Amino acid sequence: MLPKHIRSVLISHVYLLSPRKTNTFWMSTGMFPQEFIIRFAEPTSVFAVTVDSYNVKHLKIEKNATQNVSQFEFVAEKGKGGICLHICFKCQRAGINKFGCVAEFENTEGHLQSNAISLNGGSVTHLRFIITAGYDHFVSVHRVSIQN
Repeated sequence: MLPKHIRSVLISHVYLLSPRKTNTFWMSTGMFPQEFIIRFAEPTSVFAVTVDSYNVKHLKIEKNATQNVSQFEFVAEKGKGGICLHICFKCQRAGINKFGCVAEFENTEGHLQSNAISLNGGSVTHLRFIITAGYDHFVSVHRVSIQN
């Protein structure tokens, strides 16, 4: 987990993510993991998230349903992880999610990636997005759309 002063800096910069434009963006500092947190004004049911990004390879999403920003629970992940690389490579190629594996973000060289990620529809106050790997040292997030 990031130190408190760094988390607050990341939270304060989320305003750069415009709901309608992709020419403003949040950019990483070059090392992984990187994270940013979106806070809702009131508890909100979230069924899906669409992330428009560049060079993101793996993304993990966590939620929090309280006003306290310190305790999060895992919600979804997009990207390969550990044991999945060995056990179910054939399942991933076939598009089968047998072992809970998820495909990596596509490397879109020169174009934005757009990835829809299903969530469970539970009530959230905060969503934490943790980028655990990228296709380059720097990644950017241009838009996060919430389906509620």
